[in-house]
Amino acid sequence: MIIDHISLPSSDLSRSQAFFGQVLAPLGIGVVKEYPGAVGMGRDEPEFWLVTGPAAPTPLHVAFAAANRAQVDAFHAAALLAGGADHGAPGLRPHYHANYYAAFVIGPDGHNLEAVCQLAQD
Repeated sequence: MIIDHISLPSSDLSRSQAFFGQVLAPLGIGVVKEYPGAVGMGRDEPEFWLVTGPAAPTPLHVAFAAANRAQVDAFHAAALLAGGADHGAPGLRPHYHANYYAAFVIGPDGHNLEAVCQLAQD
Protein backbone atom coordinates (compact mmCIF):
# COMPACT_ATOMS: atom_id res chain seq x y z
CA MET A 1 0.00 0.00 0.00
CA ILE A 2 1.41 3.41 -0.91
CA ILE A 3 -1.41 5.57 0.46
CA ASP A 4 -2.33 5.49 4.14
CA HIS A 5 -5.69 7.20 3.65
CA ILE A 6 -7.62 9.63 1.48
CA SER A 7 -10.12 12.32 2.44
CA LEU A 8 -13.01 13.22 0.15
CA PRO A 9 -14.70 16.59 0.69
CA SER A 10 -18.46 16.51 1.08
CA SER A 11 -20.91 19.39 0.88
CA ASP A 12 -23.43 17.39 2.97
CA LEU A 13 -21.67 14.95 5.30
CA SER A 14 -24.86 13.16 6.43
CA ARG A 15 -25.97 12.57 2.84
CA SER A 16 -22.50 11.35 1.85
CA GLN A 17 -22.25 9.04 4.87
CA ALA A 18 -25.62 7.47 4.00
CA PHE A 19 -24.63 7.12 0.31
CA PHE A 20 -21.19 5.62 0.93
CA GLY A 21 -22.47 3.40 3.74
CA GLN A 22 -24.84 1.75 1.27
CA VAL A 23 -22.47 1.76 -1.71
CA LEU A 24 -19.37 0.39 0.05
CA ALA A 25 -21.14 -2.28 2.12
CA PRO A 26 -20.88 -4.87 -0.71
CA LEU A 27 -17.09 -4.37 -0.60
CA GLY A 28 -16.96 -5.03 3.14
CA ILE A 29 -16.25 -1.36 3.89
CA GLY A 30 -18.10 0.51 6.63
CA VAL A 31 -17.77 3.30 9.17
CA VAL A 32 -14.99 2.62 11.69
CA LYS A 33 -14.49 6.10 13.20
CA GLU A 34 -16.45 9.33 13.46
CA TYR A 35 -15.47 12.82 14.56
CA PRO A 36 -17.28 16.15 14.21
CA GLY A 37 -17.06 16.95 10.50
CA ALA A 38 -15.41 13.64 9.55
CA VAL A 39 -16.37 9.99 9.01
CA GLY A 40 -13.65 7.33 8.61
CA MET A 41 -14.49 4.24 6.60
CA GLY A 42 -12.57 1.03 5.98
CA ARG A 43 -12.51 -2.70 6.61
CA ASP A 44 -10.57 -2.55 9.90
CA GLU A 45 -8.98 0.89 10.01
CA PRO A 46 -10.17 4.15 8.47
CA GLU A 47 -8.56 4.49 5.06
CA PHE A 48 -11.29 6.50 3.34
CA TRP A 49 -12.51 9.66 5.03
CA LEU A 50 -15.51 11.83 4.26
CA VAL A 51 -14.93 15.35 5.55
CA THR A 52 -17.05 18.47 5.52
CA GLY A 53 -15.77 20.48 2.60
CA PRO A 54 -16.62 23.15 0.08
CA ALA A 55 -20.06 23.19 -1.50
CA ALA A 56 -18.57 22.52 -4.93
CA PRO A 57 -15.39 20.47 -4.51
CA THR A 58 -13.31 19.56 -7.53
CA PRO A 59 -14.56 16.09 -8.54
CA LEU A 60 -12.09 13.30 -7.84
CA HIS A 61 -11.75 9.73 -9.06
CA VAL A 62 -11.54 7.09 -6.33
CA ALA A 63 -11.24 3.37 -7.12
CA PHE A 64 -12.11 0.84 -4.41
CA ALA A 65 -10.63 -2.66 -4.57
CA ALA A 66 -13.15 -5.48 -4.85
CA ALA A 67 -12.32 -9.07 -3.94
CA ASN A 68 -14.28 -10.45 -6.90
CA ARG A 69 -16.50 -9.47 -9.80
CA ALA A 70 -19.70 -10.10 -7.84
CA GLN A 71 -18.65 -7.35 -5.43
CA VAL A 72 -18.19 -4.96 -8.37
CA ASP A 73 -21.71 -5.80 -9.57
CA ALA A 74 -23.14 -5.33 -6.05
CA PHE A 75 -21.30 -1.99 -5.64
CA HIS A 76 -22.82 -0.68 -8.87
CA ALA A 77 -26.34 -1.82 -7.96
CA ALA A 78 -26.06 -0.36 -4.44
CA ALA A 79 -24.77 2.94 -5.81
CA LEU A 80 -27.70 3.30 -8.20
CA LEU A 81 -30.18 2.46 -5.42
CA ALA A 82 -28.47 5.05 -3.19
CA GLY A 83 -28.99 7.76 -5.81
CA GLY A 84 -25.69 7.59 -7.68
CA ALA A 85 -25.58 8.11 -11.44
CA ASP A 86 -24.31 5.36 -13.73
CA HIS A 87 -20.95 6.24 -15.25
CA GLY A 88 -20.04 2.80 -16.60
CA ALA A 89 -21.86 -0.49 -16.00
CA PRO A 90 -19.97 -3.47 -14.58
CA GLY A 91 -17.81 -5.15 -17.16
CA LEU A 92 -14.35 -5.86 -18.48
CA ARG A 93 -12.19 -2.91 -19.48
CA PRO A 94 -9.64 -4.66 -21.75
CA HIS A 95 -8.10 -1.31 -22.73
CA TYR A 96 -6.62 -1.31 -19.18
CA HIS A 97 -5.79 -5.05 -19.17
CA ALA A 98 -7.52 -8.37 -19.85
CA ASN A 99 -8.80 -8.93 -16.28
CA TYR A 100 -9.76 -5.35 -15.37
CA TYR A 101 -13.42 -5.69 -14.30
CA ALA A 102 -14.92 -2.46 -13.04
CA ALA A 103 -18.02 -0.32 -12.58
CA PHE A 104 -18.24 3.46 -12.30
CA VAL A 105 -20.79 5.80 -10.70
CA ILE A 106 -21.02 9.50 -9.98
CA GLY A 107 -21.65 10.17 -6.29
CA PRO A 108 -23.57 12.96 -4.55
CA ASP A 109 -20.78 15.55 -4.87
CA GLY A 110 -19.88 14.68 -8.47
CA HIS A 111 -16.97 12.37 -7.64
CA ASN A 112 -16.28 9.49 -10.05
CA LEU A 113 -16.34 6.33 -7.93
CA GLU A 114 -15.13 2.95 -9.14
CA ALA A 115 -15.08 -0.59 -7.83
CA VAL A 116 -12.51 -2.78 -9.54
CA CYS A 117 -11.41 -6.41 -9.46
CA GLN A 118 -8.20 -7.04 -11.36
CA LEU A 119 -8.12 -10.80 -10.86
CA ALA A 120 -8.71 -13.44 -13.52
CA GLN A 121 -12.29 -14.73 -13.93
CA ASP A 122 -13.63 -15.77 -10.53
